[in-house]
Amino acid sequence: MIDMIKEIIWSPLLVYGLLICGIYFTLRMRLFQLRHFKEMIRLMFQGEESPIGVSSFQALAVSLAGRVGTGNIVGVATAIYVGGPGAIFWMWATAFLGAGSAFIESTLAQIYKKEDNGEYRGGPAYYIEQGIKGRVGKIYALIFALITIIATGFLLPSIQSNAISESVSNAFQISPWIIALITAIVVGLVIFGGIQAIANFASAVVPIMAIIYIIVAVIVVLMNASLVPDMLLLIIKSAFGQEATFGGILGAMIQIGVMRGIYSNEAGQGTGPHAAGAAEVSHPAKQGLVQSFSVYVDTLFVCTATALMILITGQYNVKDEDGSLLIDNGVYSLGANGEKVYEGSVTYTQAALDLTLSNQSQFDINFVGFGSYFIAIILTFFAFTTILAYYYIAETNLVYILKGKHLWLKYALKFLLISSVIFGAVKSAQLAWSIGDIGVGLMAWANMIAIVILHKKAIEALRDYERQKAAKGSGKYAIYQPDKKDLPNATFWTEHYPNRLKEAKIKQD
Repeated sequence: MIDMIKEIIWSPLLVYGLLICGIYFTLRMRLFQLRHFKEMIRLMFQGEESPIGVSSFQALAVSLAGRVGTGNIVGVATAIYVGGPGAIFWMWATAFLGAGSAFIESTLAQIYKKEDNGEYRGGPAYYIEQGIKGRVGKIYALIFALITIIATGFLLPSIQSNAISESVSNAFQISPWIIALITAIVVGLVIFGGIQAIANFASAVVPIMAIIYIIVAVIVVLMNASLVPDMLLLIIKSAFGQEATFGGILGAMIQIGVMRGIYSNEAGQGTGPHAAGAAEVSHPAKQGLVQSFSVYVDTLFVCTATALMILITGQYNVKDEDGSLLIDNGVYSLGANGEKVYEGSVTYTQAALDLTLSNQSQFDINFVGFGSYFIAIILTFFAFTTILAYYYIAETNLVYILKGKHLWLKYALKFLLISSVIFGAVKSAQLAWSIGDIGVGLMAWANMIAIVILHKKAIEALRDYERQKAAKGSGKYAIYQPDKKDLPNATFWTEHYPNRLKEAKIKQD
């Protein structure tokens, strides 16, 4: 039943709709992904910070905590299993085009953000209500908020805890129940600390873990450098049906590549804007550009590192449309009943590292080497920080709905998420991923429609930023000062921020 629901939600209309949106936004903003690449990096480290807003880098770290997770390791393996090597190309395409969607949604989150109990709150629910306006806007925003609470508060965390459980069990032979309880306890300790605690933890952990992972992946690739050109050619040829072996699964290849790409980098999905709305910046476009860069980090760097490790070492399988194995390289994990499971999982990456760095000549289900230990540890950190990001997103939407009332329900949300963590750790990977795909798909549908309706304000913000950057010699001095008639509901920028600038000028004088 769950698989049937997933197929309905992830119809070709959603898959190609997301690609078309990315193409449209990219063209409207004149390939801003390339034009402002240096500016993205500069802004990432030069954002402002205040007692009620996190810095651009902290917001990026929280966003990356959500983006860099199991999708970068397990998701890549699943994409190769279902769509073959060509699926990686479609993950790349989704990332490049998705940077446009990420800019639009994150800039909108900044334009329509609110201050609530000493913290900035923003995201799709806020820009849907304030941007679309009226009764339609309120109902639409409420629907998105409810979908997001269910998705990020219950459906998606189970994928992350399942990956932690599988990788740690493979490496250290620990019972999934013990892993589930330990993970749940540690998650609980952090999420009771609020957005500042989550941001501080994410900004400390995520960059270090991502860099370490990429360094190890680069070592594996360099040790097999002679094979890299052939692997890249295989990815490109397969993506367009030019490789005979994979020609019959082209449709599945595109669908799984886009699906896993969106799950991994979250562009257009509606999760990234929540962290973007919490940032302290002088212009919404600044955070939009920073969030666009996070899509590159996630897919073009981390996902590519995983894909090359798996493909170069041959530690993968590919299934045909009828479910039989099209490519059988003898890589498998053991199911709950001891049966061989050939589908894409953390085993692919663990085996790739073990084969390269532990002098293994072929896959051995009983061998536990550096790769198994390393991936277990790195994936635990990736997945753990993603769970924290999911909680923040769910809480933001709950706060939006409650509007200052019945805040005790935040505690109910915490326990709901913790129960999802336990559930995912002890259930099968296939069930966890199917449930998670439903959550991602529902959010993507709701957010995609919203950003298509509201995208003009974000594009206008980019053009305003570009004008100021050209006039003042640097985007550092750009300040967003919209006309209240044009954006009557963007009260932070039309009322609160101008007052803050006046107070700062008086103090300076």
